[in-house]
Amino acid sequence: MTKTIPGHHHSLKFVPLIFCFAIGILGWLCPAPEGMSAQGWHILVIFVVTILALIIKPLPMGAVAMVAVVVAVQTQVITMKQAFAGFSNDVVWLVVFALFIAKGFNVTGLDKRIAYFFTALLGKRTLGLSYGLMVTDLLLAPALPSVTGRSAGIVYPIVQGIATNYHSYGHDVSAKKIGGFLTVTAFQVTVITSTMFMTAMAANPVLTTLTNNANIPLSWATWAIAAIVPGILSLMIIPWFIYKIYPPEIKETPNAQIEAKAQLKALGKIHYREWIMAFSVVLLLVLWIFGNQLGVQVVMAAMIGLSVLLLTGVLEWKSLVKIHDAWETFVWFCVLIMLAGFLKEYGVLDWFTHSVQGHFKGLHWKFAFPILALIYFYSHYFFASSTAHVTSMYPAFLGLGLALGTPPLLAVFILIFFSNLFGGLTHYSLAPAPLLFGVGYVDIKDWWRIGFLTSLVNILIWSTVGVMWWKFLGFW
Repeated sequence: MTKTIPGHHHSLKFVPLIFCFAIGILGWLCPAPEGMSAQGWHILVIFVVTILALIIKPLPMGAVAMVAVVVAVQTQVITMKQAFAGFSNDVVWLVVFALFIAKGFNVTGLDKRIAYFFTALLGKRTLGLSYGLMVTDLLLAPALPSVTGRSAGIVYPIVQGIATNYHSYGHDVSAKKIGGFLTVTAFQVTVITSTMFMTAMAANPVLTTLTNNANIPLSWATWAIAAIVPGILSLMIIPWFIYKIYPPEIKETPNAQIEAKAQLKALGKIHYREWIMAFSVVLLLVLWIFGNQLGVQVVMAAMIGLSVLLLTGVLEWKSLVKIHDAWETFVWFCVLIMLAGFLKEYGVLDWFTHSVQGHFKGLHWKFAFPILALIYFYSHYFFASSTAHVTSMYPAFLGLGLALGTPPLLAVFILIFFSNLFGGLTHYSLAPAPLLFGVGYVDIKDWWRIGFLTSLVNILIWSTVGVMWWKFLGFW
């Protein structure tokens, strides 16, 4: 029996914190690289240490953000007013309001009704069942910005219920009966649905802000239109592809349909609050798609949808104030946006672009940019956070792509869609991955193998069909 040394575990928590501070101090003491101002170097050091802290997590993300603000202001790299400029960013508030609206699905039970409906409709066979869960995820994605909430909170409980019903259990030889296939397919599907809408996951508004900072306007409708064709194609192919490379032992699932119909019956008739929730979502989509023509900004559309839910009593303000995930996201999002903005303002991104551009001298963008995009994609093996990856690398790679002559919207679409698709690589590469992997239906070797193979399929689809679709639309 191993004895626990009192205070030993507690003291270990400080090791990552001390490591981050040590890196920061060493970086601060080093001279700025040639061509970069001292102020630019110092904001880069603060930014890099912040990203490092978000990856190894010595503190909660909100706490890391606050420490970064304190250091930046007290060292006079930025002023107090500049530090809190990000808190007025409209895209930041979009994320908060969207997370509030997402709670309406849970409160009304509309999310479960949608999931059970498509399970009952398509769940006769295992492959059909995976498509039913896919349609559920797709319908929820535009108005539910929590990828964990969709995959781990809504879809996975249904997956687990079906797997248990067929005596398929995690950490057991029975896992491959059906549980393994459904789990990994649900995960890879949510990676794609997150790619398709600006409001489908928390990192997407970050990408939008960083793109706008590069003076390239990107609207909700433009994002959705660009993603619709390659996205639907990926959603049609990936479940079938996984079915071929990681087939379930059970191919027929009539019990899943029976159970889903029983659950729908138990839910009863559609409640008026569900109708209001459905109306609010449709209203949101209309305002997001036709916002420019109607003169309604994206964040204002979210406020209108939220106001409908509050006025009709579907949501209560007191319950929204208690959603700590929304406020946590708000704090770290504001700080990251602020730091990323000053990387541009202090010339750090220009320095990076000029420094790296020389390595691609004489190489046409049609050859250089694909290399950059693949480096950007597969470097996600070193990240446990899409937001950290996006914030640290997207502006630099976008700037470099543009400097090489890549058409602006082509560079933007490839990089923002890759910023979601790389989330399927590992068991730590996207927020719900550790949760779904941890239940034990899929071993690490299969999870990584499937992640890599599906990444190849997705890259092929989005860089061929996607590119042709964007050309057809006149985006480049």
